[in-house]
Amino acid sequence: MTDQESLPPASNGDTPSPSHHELSHFSPTSPCFSPTHIANSLTKMICQRHSTRSFLPTPVPTPLLESVLTLAQHTPSNSNLQPWRLHIATGAALSRLSAALLAAAQRGDTQAVAPIPDEYRHYRSELGHQLYGPQGYNITRTDKEAARAAQLRNYRFFDAPVGVVVCMDGRLAQIDALSVGMYLQTLCLLLAERGLGTCVAVSTVAYPEVVRAELGIGGDMVLLTGLAVGYEDEGGLVNGLRVKRDAWRDCVTFVEE
Repeated sequence: MTDQESLPPASNGDTPSPSHHELSHFSPTSPCFSPTHIANSLTKMICQRHSTRSFLPTPVPTPLLESVLTLAQHTPSNSNLQPWRLHIATGAALSRLSAALLAAAQRGDTQAVAPIPDEYRHYRSELGHQLYGPQGYNITRTDKEAARAAQLRNYRFFDAPVGVVVCMDGRLAQIDALSVGMYLQTLCLLLAERGLGTCVAVSTVAYPEVVRAELGIGGDMVLLTGLAVGYEDEGGLVNGLRVKRDAWRDCVTFVEE
């Protein structure tokens, strides 16, 4: 999921203008190519933000995280329920969680992952080809060992210094999951505005009982996804990957009469 530029925290929130490399997955007619829209902070962040899968070990200052979390609370939600619940792991706690998830994956424990319907599987297949191809990890099809090693990085939050597990009360409805999704998007964009990379990593909650045990999460909570957060390793080849998106017309229907 799927599932972002390594910069020190900027006091003024400025970020560099998107390069051609950053915009290469957009159509030339996209607003991301418009100087007027690029000057707009929100559009800039939407255009620049991407999945970061290689991070620097640089710690993320706690006050920075707290300021972002404060702003993210303004996300709209059904009946103002504010259903998002986050467990944020750093330091030794994140190391233990990553080690436990990695061990479960290496043992071949059963994953609690819902299957993707047939008509959507081509998206994952296309992403896999790009991710492990020359634009991503650049692993040959015959190098099974390297491919497995790259896959296992998911369970280590891609070695990011911050690992987030996003949860919701299991008694709530689908509309409330939508609210959590809006919160997560808001959070990712706020982090990008401050020069931080993110990767929404569903694999990190594929072993929910492991996560519950390591982070003390109760059985009343549904584990929705993980999120890796940190400063991007600009030298990481995989961070150059930009995936294709469908045209908006493929996703939207106007009904006028």
